[in-house]
Amino acid sequence: MKIPVLYAVHSGELYGTERMAIATLEAISSDFDGVLLAPPGPAAEEARRRGLGAETFSGVRGLAAVLARRLARSPKAAFVSTSVVHSAVFESLDLVFRRARGHLHVVHGGADERLSYARKRWLPERVKLIAVSTFVRERLAAHGVPEQRVAVIENFLAPSHRSAFAHRTRLRPPGERIAVVVSRADPIKRLDLLLLALERRPDVGKLQVRVLGAGPDLERLRARAAESGVPVTFSGFDPCVAEALAGADFLLHTCPAEPFGLSILEAFAAGLPVLVPDRGGAGALVEHGRTGFHYRGEDAASLAEALETLERAPSALLDRVAAAGTALLDDRFCASARGADYTRVLREALR
Repeated sequence: MKIPVLYAVHSGELYGTERMAIATLEAISSDFDGVLLAPPGPAAEEARRRGLGAETFSGVRGLAAVLARRLARSPKAAFVSTSVVHSAVFESLDLVFRRARGHLHVVHGGADERLSYARKRWLPERVKLIAVSTFVRERLAAHGVPEQRVAVIENFLAPSHRSAFAHRTRLRPPGERIAVVVSRADPIKRLDLLLLALERRPDVGKLQVRVLGAGPDLERLRARAAESGVPVTFSGFDPCVAEALAGADFLLHTCPAEPFGLSILEAFAAGLPVLVPDRGGAGALVEHGRTGFHYRGEDAASLAEALETLERAPSALLDRVAAAGTALLDDRFCASARGADYTRVLREALR
């Protein structure tokens, strides 16, 4: 009988954290019995559709009740969380049930340094922290979390996720290219840097940029783009990211403090070259000139220059870089390899 791994997420939606939780449970399914614990919503439904266990809860008391039932019937179990509160609930229950258990806490990072990194140092030392990038580990260390407590296991694309992205067959010629941005319209994402770059450098050419994503800054950015006349379309939320990538020539990422950047892996899957800041988790995913391109983060002039370079670059160069990105997806961001990393850490925690 497989040992259950109970993976709790704080949202029932299918954002990046929830998609990675499901992908992780899939990747370890040959060794463990994965169960997603989530508030009601599409996340639990997607987990069940993929053949995983799933149980819903509402609030802290609801999670405690679910965990109590699960722990009462499982002499051995592992718990994975992304929330300090959820980890505290599990640790409290473990004092009652005293099961053989492992406890991992996955840190995805975020805009609020205190909530995303500083609070993690409050977790008991026996809780193993998993950072999704070296950038996240560095931010944890900056807030007092000892490096030896943190293992880096990078995000990846599950085979079912990857298969949703049709591989681009050809680039448009210079002067006709389209860039796509997949990002929330949130101040920390620095979409305003894109507008500033194009406003200051109108000689970028006929490059068209399409931004997919909703958020508090959407209407303000949309109005600014219309007023300045830059060739940027803010489409708002669009569930058809795969189709948008298939219709573009490269992906642009603007956030200099991104903990990881799952859309970059999706661009690799679609055969697109990527342009990212030279800092943050996104910058660490790309080697400039080989698997993608960098520009100086927070620097509108550098971004404008990079956009002009890619708009005019020979197709052969972009094809070569895109192919290297896809190869990186097969190796560094391979679901089976990263699943093996989680399996190893879980076994160590259970011992």
